[in-house]
Formats: sequence, C-alpha cells, structure tokens
Amino acid sequence: MHALAIGYSPAYLTENADGIRQYWPRIPLPDSADRLRASAALGRQVAALLDTETPVPGVTSGALRPVLRLLGPIAREGGGALDPAADLALTAGWGHAGKGGITMPAKGKTVPRDYTPDERAAILDGAATLGLSPEAAFRHLGETTRDVYLNDTAYWKNVPERVWTYTIGGYQVIKKWLSYRERPLLGRALTSDEAREVMQMARRIAALLLLEPALDANYAAVKENLYPWPGPDSP
Repeated sequence: MHALAIGYSPAYLTENADGIRQYWPRIPLPDSADRLRASAALGRQVAALLDTETPVPGVTSGALRPVLRLLGPIAREGGGALDPAADLALTAGWGHAGKGGITMPAKGKTVPRDYTPDERAAILDGAATLGLSPEAAFRHLGETTRDVYLNDTAYWKNVPERVWTYTIGGYQVIKKWLSYRERPLLGRALTSDEAREVMQMARRIAALLLLEPALDANYAAVKENLYPWPGPDSP
C-alpha cells in the first residue's frame, strides 16, 4: 500500500519518469514505522478508489462528498425523466469492430463547456472540506467540464476535463469503457446499473485527482526522511 501511494503521486511520476519507462522504478522507504503506516493508509484509499467492486463511503455510497455530488448524473436533453427501456442505448459512436473482432475506439460525442454556477459552487464547497484552495480544486479537476453523450437523447452531465482525460495504463478510462459498449458491439442497450457505472467512475477518478496533493505531500515527507540502507561494508 505504501508503494501504491508513492506510485500515484504526480511528483514521484515526474521525477522518476525514466525509471518508470524502463520498468525499473525505485520506491523510497521512510525511516519510521509511523511514517510507513501513514503512507500505507493513503495507499489503501487509492486501492479502494481503483477497485470498482469496493464501495467507497462519500464517493460511491452513503452521503456523498459535496465536491462530487453534481458529477456525472445521467440527464435527458431538454430535461424530464429518462425511460430506461428506450433511452440507454449507447449509439454516439464510441467504438466499432475492427479487423479480427478487435474493438476500435472512436470519437463519440462530448460537449465541452464551463461549469454552471451550481456545479462550481459544489466544487468550491467541497474543496474547503478537503482543505484545498479553490485554485487547487479546479487545477486538479480541470477548469472546464463536459457532457458525455450516450445517444441523441441521454448524456452524463458534468464530467470535469481532467476526469474525462484521466488515463491508466495509457488508456483514457471512461472513453475506453464506452468503446466496448456501443450497441452494435454489445448487442443491447445499457442497463440502468451500467449507465450509473460511468457516473461512479467519474466520481472515483475525481476523488483520486483530489487526493493528489496529499499523495505529493506524502512523497515529499518520505524523501526527506529516508531509511538509511546499510552499505556493503556495514557490519
């Protein structure tokens, strides 16, 4: 869990880019058990957010953190209620079958925009509870947001820019998920639970992005208090 906390620190990733590219990253070890436990506790938060089978209180279950409350809900063009039986087919052009049945990602449809006053206020309120400045909150989530479309009728509302572009293993997470679920590939419309999964992904990714200042601070503290490895001539 300590290694996971270090590996998700943006500062660590920047400073150790060469080692990571060569699949030989070095993970610094702190000089005290307390510091190691504190780092591991952050790693457990990262692990829970990455594990889509694990409910995360405040993020995907229970009372939501204010900063996440308005992220990713499913909405209908022109307002009104969605009909799960008719409105959840993914047909906005997110993926298609390539040679040999390989799924190829496509452009899909998103509409970049500014945050609404309510969306901006929710982020500002939530930033304060996390001890982040407004500038830091928008720097980590993105200065703009976008609506992500299932089809001509339905869309996921308010997916912040850095949430939308977030990658793991070189793949844009939400876009990759969508590319496999175009109706011609899936053979059916999305279920209500599947449609809500995109909202949950957006909130998990947002929580990861907002954890980055704590992950960077943890990495800096570990670097400044390294375990003194014995040299080859030590008794």
